[in-house]
Amino acid sequence: MNEDRKSMPDDTGEMVPATIPELGRLLAANAKGDRRPVLPVGGRTSLGFGFPADPTSVEVATSRLDRVVDYPARDMTVTVEAGCRVSAIQEALKLEGQRLPVDVPLAHRATIGGAIASDAGGPRRFGFGTLRDYVIGIRCATVDGRLFKAGGRVVKNVAGYDLCKLMVGSGGSLAFVTEVTLKLKPLPTSSAMGWACFDSGDTVSDLLGDLSTSRARPVAIELLGPKAARQLTAESRQTLPVGPLLLGVAVEGNPVEVEWQVDVLDRELRAGGATDVTWVRDADTKKLWSSLTDYQLGGESPVSIRACLRPSRTVDFVVAAIDAGVAVQAHAGNGVIHGHLPDETIDATTAEEIIGPLRERAGKSGGQLVVERCESGWHDALSIWGPPRGDWPLMTSVKRQFDPEGLLSPGRGIEAAMQQLSVDGMDQQ
Repeated sequence: MNEDRKSMPDDTGEMVPATIPELGRLLAANAKGDRRPVLPVGGRTSLGFGFPADPTSVEVATSRLDRVVDYPARDMTVTVEAGCRVSAIQEALKLEGQRLPVDVPLAHRATIGGAIASDAGGPRRFGFGTLRDYVIGIRCATVDGRLFKAGGRVVKNVAGYDLCKLMVGSGGSLAFVTEVTLKLKPLPTSSAMGWACFDSGDTVSDLLGDLSTSRARPVAIELLGPKAARQLTAESRQTLPVGPLLLGVAVEGNPVEVEWQVDVLDRELRAGGATDVTWVRDADTKKLWSSLTDYQLGGESPVSIRACLRPSRTVDFVVAAIDAGVAVQAHAGNGVIHGHLPDETIDATTAEEIIGPLRERAGKSGGQLVVERCESGWHDALSIWGPPRGDWPLMTSVKRQFDPEGLLSPGRGIEAAMQQLSVDGMDQQ
């Protein structure tokens, strides 16, 4: 009881439970009592995504839920509580020569629960996939304090609905992630990253097709515009080629296989029209990984966008974004593009003049564009989720099943966009 009292909301409206059962009790007490809106909080690295939180919300922080529950290294799985920092997990796995091969921005702050809720990822998604591919078991708490689980602690575990994948990317709008079991990969002993300059988008497009069938197996294929390349060079303190388009390819493994892949890719990059190729290895590569992963968050940019489209249309979109003055980073092998609008973007009208044509281009390419972060008060004007899609009603229905009264992260997800559409429709009548 004393622990529960310590964890009740303070003057800042924050709860910090020390155990999962305690979290359940606090949520149940809120659901039966004040029924205040509740906002899950981890490392606070993704709170800028979506609509602003309800100012009356009680923040529930997972910072004290930070135990490693089970780590059978021989099974290559680990079970941790949701508040564990991603960097701390990676350090523990490193002692056994293992890792979670997913790039999480600001890993020293990000919690694994928050990373799962936001479906955080980075450059290695080309070679290793995303968190959806590594979550094999999950425990959660509903907004009224009921605890449930899905999956298990073994890799071969398939039964019932795949709630694990449903929770990945749910944005903290369906349930609290309290504990997760992850499958792991061996830690490579060597790595290298090659950077090549290109003058033409058409040349890069042709080369990307060739790289997909290369004898080498890159774990990442990154494409940067000149603004992003300059900022990345300064952040990582590396010397990289300078040109209109900068293509990066990365390989990992043991030293022998890494050097063989470097030889193969170097020949392919030069034969594909690269005007300059530079390779960095091992310790220098780690600096670039960190900078590439964190860069997609946007730093102090007034607006950050993300587009998802077919990989074959990625280069055309990147070139158009560069022409619009956007600093662009693309996971070119996957068709995921991050863009940061220039500092001169002083208001929502200016931002929309840049975003509108890019959103239309993404739609024509079979994709979509969302606004990941923007200045306060710009959300409605920028239509952060874009035009309505056919899956919105389904997503709203799932939300109602888990949280029928809308107490969990209210107004931050798709339901806010649906409400905005209803308001706009009424205004037009």
